[in-house]
Amino acid sequence: MSHSADLLLFAALVFGIIVLPGLDMAFVLGSSLTAGRRNGLTAVAGITAGGACLVAMTTLGIGVLLKMVPAAFNALLLAGALYIAWIGISLLRADSAFGIQARGCPTPAWTTFRRGVLTCMMNPKAYLFLLAVFPQFLRAEYGPLWSQALVLWAIIAVTQLVVYGGIALAAAQARGWLLRRPEAGLVTARVVGMVLVGAALLTGLEGWRSL
Repeated sequence: MSHSADLLLFAALVFGIIVLPGLDMAFVLGSSLTAGRRNGLTAVAGITAGGACLVAMTTLGIGVLLKMVPAAFNALLLAGALYIAWIGISLLRADSAFGIQARGCPTPAWTTFRRGVLTCMMNPKAYLFLLAVFPQFLRAEYGPLWSQALVLWAIIAVTQLVVYGGIALAAAQARGWLLRRPEAGLVTARVVGMVLVGAALLTGLEGWRSL
């Protein structure tokens, strides 16, 4: 198989992984619904930066170390799942449509960005993909390892920006419509809250069992 064919296969695998619901998608959705388009896109930027960190760690072999010391990684995994669950619980307890941000000060962009990075780096789906699939596309005949890793990360980043960016924009549009219709917004907030809590529980449990 040629290098171009390998890259196309990698891109297809990456797309298949990213479109599956998980912690990253839940965080972007929650950020955009609770604080608007700016925070949603900032969350996407944080997730993308977190992906860069994971690629660097995998390339340097740190991912293998985390695989060998699951206790330390499991603590990070649970922290990420608990954070997403907290967003969901906040929505479930809100007394108005997406009330966590509607009446208070908006979350600073840096805070959302930092949380996006941490959410991505605590996502078991990302680690499992990078540990199982990523190394198979790094081959000596294709040139320096760092340049290959950079190209693979670029594929991951573009896919994240397209998929998660689209979700952030769509959620922001939905948020504006729902805030103008309090009753519908409140029901949707409850549904989104349950989805986020469910995503956190399923991702956390599945990741714990897989490590």
